[in-house]
Amino acid sequence: MPALCRDCLLTMDPAPRCPACRSPRVLAHEELFTLSIAHMDCDAFYASVEKRDDPALADKSLIIGGGRRGVVSTACYIARIRGVHSAMPMFRAMALCPEAVILPPRMDVYADVSREIRAMMEELTPAVEPLSLDEAFLDMTGTARLHGAPPAVMLARLVRRMRDELGLTGSIGLSHNKFLAKVASDLDKPHGFSVIGEAETADFLRDKPVRMIWGVGQTAQTSLEEAGIRSFADLLRWDHRDLTARFGSMGDRLWHLARGRDNRRVSANSPMKSISNETTFGEDTADADILDGHLWRLSEKVSDRAKAKRLAGRTVTLKLKRADHGLITRRISLRDATQMADTIYRAARGLMDQAGGGIACRLIGVGISGLCPEAGGDLSGDLLDPQADRRGIAERATDDIRRRFGADAILKGRALR
Repeated sequence: MPALCRDCLLTMDPAPRCPACRSPRVLAHEELFTLSIAHMDCDAFYASVEKRDDPALADKSLIIGGGRRGVVSTACYIARIRGVHSAMPMFRAMALCPEAVILPPRMDVYADVSREIRAMMEELTPAVEPLSLDEAFLDMTGTARLHGAPPAVMLARLVRRMRDELGLTGSIGLSHNKFLAKVASDLDKPHGFSVIGEAETADFLRDKPVRMIWGVGQTAQTSLEEAGIRSFADLLRWDHRDLTARFGSMGDRLWHLARGRDNRRVSANSPMKSISNETTFGEDTADADILDGHLWRLSEKVSDRAKAKRLAGRTVTLKLKRADHGLITRRISLRDATQMADTIYRAARGLMDQAGGGIACRLIGVGISGLCPEAGGDLSGDLLDPQADRRGIAERATDDIRRRFGADAILKGRALR
């Protein structure tokens, strides 16, 4: 059985410790050197970056998020022991872990670190499919000849580089398709490396709960449980036609995943579908001026991201969450795709007016979708608006000033509301 020391990268026969460096981090598996589809997931990414940048936080519980009305973006593993997890309301996280240090996210810093990790992955293979800033699929098929080592060795080298050069750790899942690679990466966190081979797939999955399937949330899980489906073994008892009739396209997907089948390719060029930003208020507000100020700032952030990625969007979306947690979503399709903050704001403002004034909100969000290259969009604004060209020129000039002197060098009055 092939084995690998994850610290010194020695390939060896299985042993409790590496004979070269004496590390106990030895990985052994019958298919270790033949599998090539991987998923890499950074460990508590935002929190790990903050602890790296401020060593005083190393032994403290750390939560990345904002305000009592917001949600947890990331919690370090110390806080997770107390029950804190991503997407948990902040007030609940603070009750579970009152001693935690709470920091707002620094998305620009995390994006920079993510680019460094992405560059390391692309040195291994051009087939890298990012899922977010801190995780990605890699297809290492055919790379052994290029690197002179099987994919497992190169993946272990990747996380070692991340630790040594960036001060961050990641967990690797290695298998024969994307579904199982992602499942594997969650089996031994943090700083783990897990393998699910083809020969063991059926036995591995049989008793696992269906909630481990990526994309099966609480609503889908409830629907499955109503049909008597809690485990993969339950899924295997269903005929393909009956499962599809009951659950539609999800039923077809579940039938294949229950058998460990996933034919999706690792796509390095998966297009971005939308760009959005949202904020949760410390207190519910129906104040029109406050909401308008947030609407402008969110539109600016969406615009900045679109411009940075040289994209424009044909559809503007407004998202409002009422005080009773009811969600209001409104969309409008533009005549021309745009990346301009002024155009995004005016469209979102119109949607908010349509939704009706006086709504007490706890959250507001703005986004664009139907993305295309910026060359295919209107870079000045609505051509039917005689002032659009002037506002477009002013916005481009503002962008230039902010690039030279900083984001706060020039602000619109409405941004101060």
